[in-house]
Amino acid sequence: MRNTTMTLPTAFPAVMWGWKELLGLCKINVVAVMLVCTAVGMALSTSGLPPFGNVVYGLLGIGLASCGAAAFNHIIDRRLDVLMSRTSHRPIASKRLPVKIAIIWASLLSFAGIFLLAWQVNLLVALLTAASLIGYALIYTAFLKRATPQNIVIGGVAGAAPPLLGWVAVTGQITPEPLLLMLIIFAWTPPHFWALAIHKYEDYARAGIPMLPVTHGIPFTRLQIWLYGWLTVLTTLMPVMIGMSGPLYLFVVLCLNARFMFWNWKVWRGQDAQAPIKAFWFSIRYLLGVFGALLLDHYAAALAW
Repeated sequence: MRNTTMTLPTAFPAVMWGWKELLGLCKINVVAVMLVCTAVGMALSTSGLPPFGNVVYGLLGIGLASCGAAAFNHIIDRRLDVLMSRTSHRPIASKRLPVKIAIIWASLLSFAGIFLLAWQVNLLVALLTAASLIGYALIYTAFLKRATPQNIVIGGVAGAAPPLLGWVAVTGQITPEPLLLMLIIFAWTPPHFWALAIHKYEDYARAGIPMLPVTHGIPFTRLQIWLYGWLTVLTTLMPVMIGMSGPLYLFVVLCLNARFMFWNWKVWRGQDAQAPIKAFWFSIRYLLGVFGALLLDHYAAALAW
């Protein structure tokens, strides 16, 4: 029997994308950090355990919408991504995934997340999540990122929303406490991203993105990281000032702040070329540590009662 080899006609080219490329649009690692902050917001909103359904549907809906926003970010930034070594491997930039498929995928994720929140959680959290999606995917990515070196500061409002969304998913209302949690992330965002911008200075300059190191120079950016670092420290102490957290949180956050400012000091001095990227990676662990300490203190206080 003669062996034959089947080949697809040229009119039907082989599909070069799959679930790996679709998931690659979702920035799973970033969304995971956001969902941790969301879950902490849920837990802090009540003295006991938050309702199981609100937690499950809330995290799922916010997670889907966040993945949708990340996918839209890939779509809008695809031409810039090609110019940067950090992003040139992304599914759309590397042409492994067609733009039309990406748009459908991003739209489905976004709609599913917001619809699930409105259906199973509450309308307010659905509206706030939609506003955050628009703020990140359109206002920040399509406009602010290309328009001003303060893009990170202004656009940080959308990125700081997770704990507020978590709180509202359980309570259905906005109160000062989740706004304070939001303020912590808002203050943390500039030193976090500007450290990366220093490390990837050549990428941003080549792509023509007006990040602070490109427009105002690296020494000025180092100073801003140092100053915003202290602002972050101040905001992380405010939960204790208003009685939202107690001694356990204070002890942990003081230790975290000492390490956080050590790396910001290393960046400010400018004598270690690897300090910015090390500060960037530590800042992620720092934020998770701060919110973890809030959670630990909250339930330790509840058990003490």
